Amino acid sequence: MAEHVHHAAVAHSADDQYLETPPGSGYEHTDASVGPMVKFAFWLVVAGVVSSIGLAVMYALMIRESVEPASTQEFPLAVNQPARLPPPPTLQQFPRNELYDFRTREDAHLNSYGWVDKDSGTVHIPIEDAMRLTLERGLPSRPQGNAQEEPVGTFPSDSSSGRVLEKRRQ
Repeated sequence: MAEHVHHAAVAHSADDQYLETPPGSGYEHTDASVGPMVKFAFWLVVAGVVSSIGLAVMYALMIRESVEPASTQEFPLAVNQPARLPPPPTLQQFPRNELYDFRTREDAHLNSYGWVDKDSGTVHIPIEDAMRLTLERGLPSRPQGNAQEEPVGTFPSDSSSGRVLEKRRQ
């Protein structure tokens, strides 16, 4: 009867079931083993140290090679070829000097005598002489007597570049 009274004195609520630890619960030895985790951590540290040392050696080699000139040619198949330039047009190094040289050559050509084509007998003369001769001889023109008379009402056609005359359409 005393047992019954004891149960009657303790009040049970619905939340009390979460306060009690069920029997057998606690650390489960079958979930994770500490040995493999320690081995994994050890090998992870070893891999980090080895990769750091490898990178340090590689950087040291790259720095040494960039400071020392290469003993072999960069392109061994291009042994006897001169240095290649980019295709033209290239940039002018001194444009004012080049323009001055160009104008000097042009002035010398305009104010001197010389052959244009020796085989055909074509020459060039100074421009002052050429202008004087043009004024003395006059400009070449079509002879007035042999001019073709165009019929009234015709005009050069567009399709023949002016070689054929057509009648105007009205």
